Amino acid sequence: MYLKNRKSLLHFNIFGLLRPDPKTEYNQQLVRATNLLCSTLRYMKTLRTGLLEPNVLHFQPYGAQMVDAYPLDMSQYHRVFNTTRIPGQGRDELFTNEKGRHVLVMRNGNMYVFDVVDRDGNLLKPTEIQAHLNYILTDLTPAPAFPIGILTSENRDVWAELRDKLVNCGNTDNLRLVDSAVCCLCLDDASMKKGDDMLHSLLLTNGCNRWLDKSFSLHVSKSGEAGSCMEHSWGDGMTMADIVEKIYKDSTEQPQVHPGSVAAAVDSASAVHQLQFNLDSVLKNGIKKANDNFDLHVSQLSIDFMIFGKGGKETMKKNNLSPDSMAQLAFQMGFLRMRGQTVPTSESCSMARFKHGRLEIIPSATTYTKQCSNAFVCQRDQHSVQQLKAMLYQCSRYHRQLVKEASMGQERAYHPSTTISSN
Repeated sequence: MYLKNRKSLLHFNIFGLLRPDPKTEYNQQLVRATNLLCSTLRYMKTLRTGLLEPNVLHFQPYGAQMVDAYPLDMSQYHRVFNTTRIPGQGRDELFTNEKGRHVLVMRNGNMYVFDVVDRDGNLLKPTEIQAHLNYILTDLTPAPAFPIGILTSENRDVWAELRDKLVNCGNTDNLRLVDSAVCCLCLDDASMKKGDDMLHSLLLTNGCNRWLDKSFSLHVSKSGEAGSCMEHSWGDGMTMADIVEKIYKDSTEQPQVHPGSVAAAVDSASAVHQLQFNLDSVLKNGIKKANDNFDLHVSQLSIDFMIFGKGGKETMKKNNLSPDSMAQLAFQMGFLRMRGQTVPTSESCSMARFKHGRLEIIPSATTYTKQCSNAFVCQRDQHSVQQLKAMLYQCSRYHRQLVKEASMGQERAYHPSTTISSN
């Protein structure tokens, strides 16, 4: 499904914004990038030594731990590191080389690599990683006139043709280093403002400081905001959310470097290698077109958000309401308020209870959500508080049932009495 789709990865890659480090002094670009990278490597080593605890799905979280509990498939996790999606004509392929011992770092459109694992499998010391990242951050090399990172945002067939051209121009070794890197760390020179500008910048920047084909990337701005991005074909959002949450927790609770840490006295100039690409006129023209297409895409993308401080997940749980069902209901109410109608909607559900399970679809718009949305939006003051609460609980109960059935691979014979019409 994903590998055959020819659209730009801008339509599919999953992006997440990380919370700031609770210790504000740790939200410096060098310190935060070092700690996030160190925690990423620690997670990788835990995974590959077989010490990572498997995920377990609990349908009754408040009961006995093994009552209605199911171990989840972890097969997606082996693609997290050292993996890249390689563009091809008509169909891409996933490339994984766990022998790669280096990371890819991007800054100002320039690309660097350095080893983070030695031949015995030992991780590089945190202060050495700090030294190498500081070397990159202080490198005065100007931005390339034709940054090839932008090509990963192109139509997949177009990118496949241009990648073949890169190989023919003598860039095979560089591409192999990019493809086999443990992960990608993007260091952005811009300081982020709060709000939608921060989301826009961390997600995309100008497109030149990203390698969207990489399975997993971390982004850290000059002012210390951080985000993550994953390519979708190898795994699903729940997998990446679980990984990023554990990396974030480790980086904040067990930071490997501190604001006062002194970088190791190592020869970063020899350890860090900047990748130089040979480009001909065809590639330069392709990069220019990719940049124009990227700018067009960004101009059509609108991002905004608000912070709702009057409730949240914990408030919902205390009132025995499913936070997910209430979020889905809020989407439907918002659409009804804006457009004056209710439409079919759905959300994905992990099928990780099954071997190599990916996603199932949950029909989150039902007659219950339609009735509840109309009551809150179109029939204001026509129902008592008790009646409105009853509708909310009914939506929550039914949504939980749908989620359980979807995750267990059970089929439901949907009919007009349970879901809204598609008309």
